[in-house]
Amino acid sequence: MTFSDYSAAMHGDQLRTVPDELRQRYVREGWWTDDTLGELVERCVTASPSVPVHVWSDDAAWHGTYADVADEARRLVSVLRANGIGPGSVVAFQLPNCREAITSFFGLALGGYVLVPIVHIYGRKEVGFILRESGARAYLSSPSFGHVDYLEIIDAEAGDDALPDLELHLVAGPGPYAAAPGVRRLDWSAVDDATATTDGDEAAAATRPDDVSVIGYTSGTTSDPKGVVHTHRTLLAELVHMDDWITPERPNLMGSPVTHATGMLGAVLGPIKAGQAIHLIDRWDPGRVLEIMLEADVGAGTGASIFLASLLDHPDFTEAHAARMSRIGLGGAPVPEALGERAASHGIAIIRAYGSTEHPSVTGGMWDDAAEKRHGTDGRPLRGVEIRLVDEDGADVSPGTPGEILSRGPDLCAGYTDPALTAATFDAEGWYRTGDMGVVDDDGFLTITDRVKDIIIRGGENISAAEVEGIIAHVPGVAEVAVVAVPDERLGERACALVRLTPGTDPLTLDDLRGQLERAEFARQKWPEELRLVVDFPRTATGKIRKVDLRRQLKEPS
Repeated sequence: MTFSDYSAAMHGDQLRTVPDELRQRYVREGWWTDDTLGELVERCVTASPSVPVHVWSDDAAWHGTYADVADEARRLVSVLRANGIGPGSVVAFQLPNCREAITSFFGLALGGYVLVPIVHIYGRKEVGFILRESGARAYLSSPSFGHVDYLEIIDAEAGDDALPDLELHLVAGPGPYAAAPGVRRLDWSAVDDATATTDGDEAAAATRPDDVSVIGYTSGTTSDPKGVVHTHRTLLAELVHMDDWITPERPNLMGSPVTHATGMLGAVLGPIKAGQAIHLIDRWDPGRVLEIMLEADVGAGTGASIFLASLLDHPDFTEAHAARMSRIGLGGAPVPEALGERAASHGIAIIRAYGSTEHPSVTGGMWDDAAEKRHGTDGRPLRGVEIRLVDEDGADVSPGTPGEILSRGPDLCAGYTDPALTAATFDAEGWYRTGDMGVVDDDGFLTITDRVKDIIIRGGENISAAEVEGIIAHVPGVAEVAVVAVPDERLGERACALVRLTPGTDPLTLDDLRGQLERAEFARQKWPEELRLVVDFPRTATGKIRKVDLRRQLKEPS
């Protein structure tokens, strides 16, 4: 069943039920309003039409304003309407940070569509699944980016009749492009030549705040991405949290893609709500970022820890750059405590935050917290958010005792596209089982210590261990494989594959594994960066591999 089959049943048993007491509280406290994403975008553009928008790129640099983007966005809506893609339809977009990515976000919001952002690094395996499972009727993409050819993905999937719902492929490039099997393919000249739509009122009238706004796909314990469903209420509640973190005096250059939760919120939605300039870069080149910082007088380094670490590591980094980075928010991946201390030596204050696609902001530091709390913990529960730490039996644990983190709050998603995942992850009282382990100190600050769910968070991108294991298991000679997270000073975590070979098999190399992953058309950012051959694994009494022991062993100095 695709999401489009049951999207009309948003208050049925397909998505989670929010207890009445919580709904009333979120409305009473101002977290949940009757706004929709499209109304917010329209209001922000109208209030600040001349605010600059900058895309920094060696190949596709662009500099304009909110109004310029909004005009192109309305022309995009006209093209979708002309091709039969009306309000409420599911539309996917997979673009690197470029003008068309911002246009697509604005346009899909203004047009009343359900947005499905797809990270631009995903290849055929992930993209095919997402388009099928979401029931996307239109797909907006570049022709290609790096090693990923989006045209080939659609040609192959549509040619296999694996995309029954997809009607339109709109390509952000000059074209012309060869026709795709069974799918209308247009190049971006269709948008250039269109007349801006004037049916925004129609879309607004057809959209309700409890409707689905965004379906974000993220890796988890399953072998396929999980579709995380946000309504207009839950998505916009997250922006209230961001008010505490937006640095008003200077905008940030953002490397997180618009098609990732971090980039969508931090690079576009947060800035437009604050009336702040948007600055995006399509490829994170630290040397080039440092040049742009001085040229445009902007900050940088916000997001996953790799962004800040790469700047501090660069030989061209100076105190002039540090002065433009007085406050940096880090999250989306583990943040080494040493990175905060290193930043502080340059006069840079950092805060750490903890969240996920499902619940974007759970805890976070504040700028006036003591340095040891900002550097060594993931902060306290944010306004409107509650957390519990529980043991294996579901009983609350006391401060100082590790437990699994349960959270709930106004920005918690409405559930998953897979009803079974929703039922397994959310309870009747509104609590979300995060799958992360943590400990709360006597002052209420949370520190993430381990993970129940089987993922690696590399540079802010979730990697499903099960997904990688499923491909490596097909390498000749592999008897058993476990993929786990290893601490990494730059990326937060990286993937390590531990492999037990069948007797008599020649030693396996990392290149052997990567060859299998490449043949499977698997996103390269998900490939393991370390391989260890083992004679056997630590196991439970029933023979299951104890990954908690593997992770602990890999954290210990060798």
